[in-house]
Amino acid sequence: MARDAVTKIKAQATDVREKILKGKSPSMRFPLRALSNVKYDPKQGYFEMRGKKKERTLTVSTVKTFAQTLRMMALSKQLVEQDDIATKREAYYVSKNWEEARFLEQTESDAVMEDVEALFETNREQLGFVPEEKGGEVAGRLVIIDKDPNTGKKLRIDCTKFGSGAYSIPITVEHLAFETPARFILAIETAGMFQRLVKHGYYKSANCVLVSMGGVPTRACRRFIRRLADFKKIPVYVFVDGDPYGISNIYRTLKVGSGNAAHLNEYFCVPQARFLGITPQDIVDYKLPTHPLKEVDIKRARDAIKNDPFFQHHKPWVKAMNHLLEMGVRAEQQALAKHGLNYVLEKYLPQKLRHTERFLP
Repeated sequence: MARDAVTKIKAQATDVREKILKGKSPSMRFPLRALSNVKYDPKQGYFEMRGKKKERTLTVSTVKTFAQTLRMMALSKQLVEQDDIATKREAYYVSKNWEEARFLEQTESDAVMEDVEALFETNREQLGFVPEEKGGEVAGRLVIIDKDPNTGKKLRIDCTKFGSGAYSIPITVEHLAFETPARFILAIETAGMFQRLVKHGYYKSANCVLVSMGGVPTRACRRFIRRLADFKKIPVYVFVDGDPYGISNIYRTLKVGSGNAAHLNEYFCVPQARFLGITPQDIVDYKLPTHPLKEVDIKRARDAIKNDPFFQHHKPWVKAMNHLLEMGVRAEQQALAKHGLNYVLEKYLPQKLRHTERFLP
């Protein structure tokens, strides 16, 4: 993979150089990274690019961005060839040596990095760039087989042996192997709910693997869940807050990916994921305490119904989102504590898991 990345970078750089030597304006064509440029095919199970591209041609007005793109490509080539990495923040500071091509804000360097990733249709980890944030946490009936970076020897990591802690998903997971008797994976939005289930050993009685997503799951977290689910051929159930953000941002991103990274969604999504809760109907059935929907919640829900190909394809989701809008409320996972701190693991989860056929798609 590393060799492929360097080959692609060299080919693009050579094309730019040759055009300049011939007195022509060099250009680069990038996939248009937006929800408006994706399609959803349930047979594939993830968002795919429709094919629209934007062309960046070297002109007086684009010279800085063009130069920044080339410098980012050069940095990537250096990282891959030296078997090194740079966080997104480090890449931003490296650019301070690029004189007039330096970035003024990290948002600028992040955008160019994403352009380079899309240009080569190669995830940024393979280009040497890694995120700052952790990939998520794991506990339960799972042995992860890693290797010692110094000796190359296999390491067997038992995810039931972390006491009150948990295994942290690394930034790259392709090299990991798994052993597990688990019946399913439970992906959980909040660290607090994850900790409660770990503390009380829920994974033992349920024979499952628990994964804390910590909000919108990182790409490493999504890839980890996908690889584990594919390896064992077990279902993935997703447990998030009953609000438009938990549904349309966290759950949908895990299941089918995002419009911004549609060129890589095939690898960074979990099409077999199903929505366990909190559903809008759960708010009614379990008489959960709620908070009013904010303006941003209402906008997010309406946007999902109107513009998101995933929701437009699945009518039960349109119905559920409209139900949430009609009620005008949202509920957190922790709202189940109204019925007792451990109600979630003693009653709610067992009741829901008895009827997985009712889960939203």
